[in-house]
Amino acid sequence: MASERPILLVEDNPDDEALTLRAFGKNRIANPVVVARDGVEAIDYLFGTGEHEGRDLTVTPAVVLLDLKLPRIDGLEVLRRIRADERTALLPVVVLTTSRELQDIQEAYRLGANSYIRKPVDFERFIQAVGQLGVYWLSLNETVESAANTPY
Repeated sequence: MASERPILLVEDNPDDEALTLRAFGKNRIANPVVVARDGVEAIDYLFGTGEHEGRDLTVTPAVVLLDLKLPRIDGLEVLRRIRADERTALLPVVVLTTSRELQDIQEAYRLGANSYIRKPVDFERFIQAVGQLGVYWLSLNETVESAANTPY
């Protein structure tokens, strides 16, 4: 899998963060992982503000893995801001959350989520889910960036 573009993991739960990073390792996902622990950190990273001021904004995430239940700014608001800005509007965003609320699923898709995945509680199932995420979003999925960099 391509390792040049980072994965943005937006996750406030340290246990879920560690579990996700471990699952990346078990699935040999080599992309660097940037972790934002709340919605403000995610927005700062994506738009080069706050603690990420001056970041090279030409390096965009290969995929954003977005939890919904976040402090300061929730995941749905992060998604709304991603889709509202032309610089990030086309980023692949996968909601990765424990929420089974129909309202959350509907709103995530209405706001432009590419996928909605409920975190499996079982570690082995979670490793499989992350592996499938990696294969699809990092290897198979065509993005605007990958198409622009492919010679014809």
